[in-house]
Formats: sequence, C-alpha cells, structure tokens
Amino acid sequence: METKETVNAPMHHIDYKDIVRLNNNVNPHARMMSRRRTHLSAKGQRNFAKAVKRARFMALMPYIQH
Repeated sequence: METKETVNAPMHHIDYKDIVRLNNNVNPHARMMSRRRTHLSAKGQRNFAKAVKRARFMALMPYIQH
C-alpha cells in the first residue's frame, strides 16, 4: 500500500477562501485578532490581514457582526 505525501502550504500562507481558518482568528465582532492572540509571525499576520480583507470584499465574511 502506497502512501501519498501531501504538500502543505507554508504556515504564513492563509487562503482567503479558507473561511474556517479565518474565522478562528477573528473575534465575535468580526475584528481580526492581534499577533499575540494568533501566534503568527509578522509575515503571517500580514498575509492573514490580506486574506480577511479579500474574503470580506468577496462577501465570504462579514465586515461587522451585530
């Protein structure tokens, strides 16, 4: 039986279509959490912010929660 190795994206890469992963780092008011809370590197946090902004623009995530 052969096993396939999956190629994972780098830790600092967060895709804007991965809503579950984005929502884990967003508080109940739909605000992005800080680096201290997310434990991301500076590069990862920048990529996370870009992904959240793209997801919001594409209407995959809300801008605010009521």
